[in-house]
Amino acid sequence: MSELVTGEAVALELRPARLPSRALAVLVDMAAALAIYIAVTIALVTATASLDQAARTAISIAAFVLVLVGGPIVVETLSHGRSLGKLACGLRVVRDDGGPIRFRHALVRGLIGVIEILMTLGVIACIASLVSARGRRLGDVFAGTLVVRERVPAGEAGFVPPPPPWLAGRFSGLDLSAVPDGLWLAVRQYLTRMRQLDPRVGWSMAERLAADLAERTGAPVPPGVPPAAYLAAVVQERQAREARRAFGNGAAAGGGPSRTTGSASAHAQPTPGYPPAAVPPAVPSARPEAAVPGDRAAVPQDDAPRETRPSEGPSTGFVPPA
Repeated sequence: MSELVTGEAVALELRPARLPSRALAVLVDMAAALAIYIAVTIALVTATASLDQAARTAISIAAFVLVLVGGPIVVETLSHGRSLGKLACGLRVVRDDGGPIRFRHALVRGLIGVIEILMTLGVIACIASLVSARGRRLGDVFAGTLVVRERVPAGEAGFVPPPPPWLAGRFSGLDLSAVPDGLWLAVRQYLTRMRQLDPRVGWSMAERLAADLAERTGAPVPPGVPPAAYLAAVVQERQAREARRAFGNGAAAGGGPSRTTGSASAHAQPTPGYPPAAVPPAVPSARPEAAVPGDRAAVPQDDAPRETRPSEGPSTGFVPPA
């Protein structure tokens, strides 16, 4: 996992691209650039047949620079780090802080790439990528960029359980700038392993982490929200912000506010099967005393009429500790 730190002092959850995928992307880009260069050269030779040798040489050099050097720079600038090869391999060039690259980043990468890729057939780029801990070549080091994997398998990215639907987008106004990386790591480790913990131990850990997170954000945990669900909702909000920062507003990972119509509407019309301010019990039970502490919803009795019992909502995959 990447150790990138953004302006909000949180680590980006992006995977740096390694040498094999980057080499394949470069080969695809070079094949496309060479094909365009050959076509342009043939057209120029035909069009400049009446010129002298010096003029044709100058035009050939200009075509070489524009197609093989200027072309990748323009493509990476306009596509925000996604060339043809990177698009095929699921890669993207981003800044060190996770944001999209600008013209100056693409320019430095392209100029240094002439030396370490074109003039040395990629030998210097391969050596630099193998030596770097994050697989960066010299162009990335001088430009302050990083090539990351834009497409991550669902099995690798979905190991953190999502929060209940009625919490999605509820914490979109939190200030996460004061939350340290160590606390984010502790929250993530707890969420991924909470089902392996003893219920009492897991509940106490969730309360402690939620208190620390609330202290850092300056907003207390809402009443009636279990600490584990609060942690999952805040982590989801953080992932959505970092995905929008790195890939644009349309790539908010993990849901977030983009999947809801707003926190106000979510509160006004709660998701069927979920009470507006409490999480359903982890284990269904017909006894009122088996409900999770803090649950405000009335537990249906066995002798209650069928039409008065609350309907059971769809499962979200999130089971808070008992």
